[in-house]
Formats: sequence, structure tokens, C-alpha cells
Amino acid sequence: MEQTGMRPRPTAWRTAWVVAREEWRSLLRSRVALTAVAVMLLLTLTATLVGFEHRHAIESERARFQALADQQWDAQPDRHPHRVSHYGHYVFRPLSPLAFFDFGVDTFTGHTLYLEGHRQNSANFSDAGQSSVLLRFGLLTPAFVLQTLVPLLIGFLAFGSIARERERGQLRFSIAQGIAGRSLLLGKLLAHALIPGLLALPAFAGIAFIAFASSGSSSGGAAMSIMASAAFMLAGYTAYLLMWSCVAVGISACSSRARDALIMLTGLWIGIVILLPRMLPDLAASRIILPSRIETEVAIHKDLAAIGDSHNPDDPYFREFREKTLARYGVKRVEDLPVNYGGLLMAEGERMTSELFDRYMRDNFERQQAQSGWVNAFAPVSPVLAVRRLSAALAGSDRESYERFLADAERYRYALIQALNRMHAEQVHYHNDKEQRISQRNWQSLPRFAPAPRPFADTLRAQVLPSLGVLAGWLAVLMLALALLGKRLERKAA
Repeated sequence: MEQTGMRPRPTAWRTAWVVAREEWRSLLRSRVALTAVAVMLLLTLTATLVGFEHRHAIESERARFQALADQQWDAQPDRHPHRVSHYGHYVFRPLSPLAFFDFGVDTFTGHTLYLEGHRQNSANFSDAGQSSVLLRFGLLTPAFVLQTLVPLLIGFLAFGSIARERERGQLRFSIAQGIAGRSLLLGKLLAHALIPGLLALPAFAGIAFIAFASSGSSSGGAAMSIMASAAFMLAGYTAYLLMWSCVAVGISACSSRARDALIMLTGLWIGIVILLPRMLPDLAASRIILPSRIETEVAIHKDLAAIGDSHNPDDPYFREFREKTLARYGVKRVEDLPVNYGGLLMAEGERMTSELFDRYMRDNFERQQAQSGWVNAFAPVSPVLAVRRLSAALAGSDRESYERFLADAERYRYALIQALNRMHAEQVHYHNDKEQRISQRNWQSLPRFAPAPRPFADTLRAQVLPSLGVLAGWLAVLMLALALLGKRLERKAA
């Protein structure tokens, strides 16, 4: 008796394994199921290879154009530093190693910034804006396949796992033979959870390969961030696919007919994966208005006119600035200053305009953050929102990463222009200002644009952990529901 009491768990697992094997045999006998699995596996493999190639092509192209822009910047002849500030410089947004898996917002946002004095330009040349109409529907990425297509296939394969046996009378017979309801559901879940695992294998292998390859060529901290991002990416998608397997088996267990289960799973997939993720951003945009680029430009020009005009010697603000400058250096005229007043004037004007640009940029970021927060609040209803948030954040292709690039580029632009203004003030004489030139070595020695990656701890805290919490909550609820369904199957069969 004691030995018998020690074996329930192994027996339950062995029974579940037998059920899973029988389910696999049933699927292997179905040509439709085999064809669907083969096509989806090929699609995942193709998406992974296309993602590799697409990222490599983009990275190579941006590196080539960045090198060309740097070369043109260095090739400028001796000239006035203010002309250099208007000559401007191009910077390109770098891609993270895991961007091949999920391009996120990168397909629709610009990746090229033109930096110049007195202006804050927007990023241009998005991939969607330069592609054909068909390509603008989105790239075939591993993330899209796993988020959207694999859940549909899970429902297609698992809709009759329990319901079909109930229709044929096999369910009552299986339970009468002593198969516990929980073991039966566990076996079905095991069978239909390993199939999406097989389908995700090419994408998961690609994540692991890129993580190890990139970490080997990166510094210690960057390597750890890449490896951690890959690990959390695998964990998030594993939980997501397991969740859909639970949903499919659970709905099949609740349905009296296989046809009803298929209709319910298809409707659930349409609502959770297709409709809500597309409707919610539009609703958020209608609730939290984001000014257009033209509206922002008009507002900035109005504010610029209100704060002062550095080119107008009679402007009240800059007349006061001139008096303060003369008093600071203890002279009566700008001609007597030990530095070029024109350079000081340009530096002050740049400081004021940059503060204005920064204020509008931060306001835009806050509005977009509010829109995203409103959408993410529905993640418990549509877990695809949670996995998309996690995926794009870990791939470095989310909105926050894009905004970080814009902020880093603006800081670099401001430092670059102010360095040229200092050259204007210190190396150009006030007399015959516009006719003078300085050596090209001055701007050749300025630092290059090198944006720092977002700290992984920030990504983990703000994006990854909340998303994993939603997926874990779904899994916990679904596992509890399956346990209760197992008992219900036994009671109905009794």
C-alpha cells in the first residue's frame, strides 16, 4: 500500500505521455495537419533567414553611408565655422543585434538625421516610406510568424483534441478505463505545446546564434545585455506559445462539438490577435492627440519669434545680452571684447532655440508615452500586446529606443554646433568676421556620433517584467482552468 501511494505522480505523467503519443500519431495520419506544420516550419525558417539578411543589408548600408558622411565632413576646406554649422552632418540610427527577429517601429520610423545649426530636423527615409505599397504591410519577421500565424495553427491542430473524442464517444471510454481527466488534458497539452516549440525552433536557434556571436565581439557589459535579452526573448515567446496551447486544449475540452471549438478559437484569434491590436492604437490616438509635424513647426516658429531674434541688434533680449556681455568683460564696445561677439551671439541663440526644441521634443515623447500606456493597459485582455512590447524592447526596435536615438542625436547636434560657435568666438576676429576662415583640422578633431545603448536594467524594469507578468498571469489562470476542467470531464463521464 505504501509503495502504491508513492506512485501517483509518475503514473500521471506516464499516462499523459501515452496520451500525447497517441495525439501525435493521430496528427501524423492527417495529411492536412502535416502539410500545415511543414508550411509553417518553412515559413518560420524563411522569416528567420530573411530577417538575418535584411538586418545585415541595413547595417552595412547605414555603416557605408555614415562613413561617407564622416568623410565629406572631414573633407570640408578651410572655412568660417558658422558656414560649417550650416553645412551640417548626417547621422544614422544603428541596429541592435536582435533586430533581425523583430523590426518593431524601425520599418516605419526614419533612420537618418540631418544635423545643422538653429534647427532640429526629423528623422527621414523610413523603409516603409521608400517601399512599394505591398511591402508597406510589413516585413516577414520571426516575431510576426510566432505572434500571429503560429497561434492560428495551434487552434487549427488542437480544436478537436477533446471535442472530437467526445463526439465519437471515445472520451467517456478513455475515462472509464481509468485515465484521469487531468492526465488526459495534460497529455493533450503536452502534444500540442511541443508542436509550436518545433515551429519556433528556427527562430529560437537564430536568437541563440546571434546572441553568442554578438556577445563574443562586444565588451563585457554589452555582451551580458545581449545574452540576457536573448534569454528573456526565448522565455517570453515560450510562455506565449504555451498560453495558446492551453487556450486551444481548454476550449476543445469545453466544447461539445469540434466544429464549435474551431469557431470559438478562430473568433478568439481574430479578436485578440487581429482586431484589438489594430483598434487600440487608433482609439489611443483619438483620446490623446499628437500634433502633426507641421503644427509643431508652426508653434516652434511662433515661440522663436517671441523669445528674440539674434540677428536683430535692436531685439530687447539680445540687446540686454550684449550689455551683460560687455559688463562681464569690463569693456564699452563689442569691438573691444577679447572674443568675437558674433560667436557668443550665435552660442546664446543656439542655447535658447535648443531649449525650445528640447521642450517640444519631450512633450511629443510624453504624449506618445501616454498613448502607449493606454494601449498597454489592455495587455491583460490581449496578451499579444504584451509579447509585442517585450519583443520590440528586447530587439531594440521599440518606440523608447527610437526616442533615445533622437535624444542622443539632439545632444550631439547641440554639442557639435556649440563647439563650432566656440571656434567662431575664439579663433575668428570681430573685424571682417565673414571674410575669415579657420583650419579644417578644427572640425576634423570633433568627436563622432556614438549613441550609447539603453541600459538593460531600464528595459527590464519598464518593458520586459510587466510583459512577462501578463503572460505569467494568463498561464496561471489557464493552468488552473485546465485542472478544474479535468475534474469536470471525470464527473461528466461518471
